[in-house]
Parts: sequence; structure tokens; C-alpha cells
Amino acid sequence: MKIDWAALGSVFGVSLVVTVALVGLFTLGVVGLSKQEQARTAGGGSASLAPRLGAYACFALCAAAVAYGISLIVA
Repeated sequence: MKIDWAALGSVFGVSLVVTVALVGLFTLGVVGLSKQEQARTAGGGSASLAPRLGAYACFALCAAAVAYGISLIVA
């Protein structure tokens, strides 16, 4: 049995980058929701819309990346 170390390293590198990116994107979503809560308690009405939309966009991108990964596994 021969192991293709270059392919193994490539898969490791890509999965590491994608994992860090997804965790960072999810973290940005959580931070956006917390900023929205802080803006609401401070009394800003429309100022809390931008962080909420940004957070929802981050969560949507996370869901799209997970759905793409699942489709790659299933196909």
C-alpha cells in the first residue's frame, strides 16, 4: 500500500482553511447579533438593522458551505 503524501497534505490544508473560515464566519454572526442587542439596549432603532443583517448573512454563508459539503459527500 502506497500513501500519496502530497494529496493527504492537500486535503489536510484545505480542510484546515475551510474549518477556520467557517468558525470565523459563525463567530462574526454571533458578534453581529450581540452588537444588535447592544444597539437595541442603547436605544438605537434603525442602527441595529445593519449588524442583524450582517449576522444573518454570515449564518446563511455557513449554511450554504455546509450544504455544499454535504452535497459533495452524497454525490
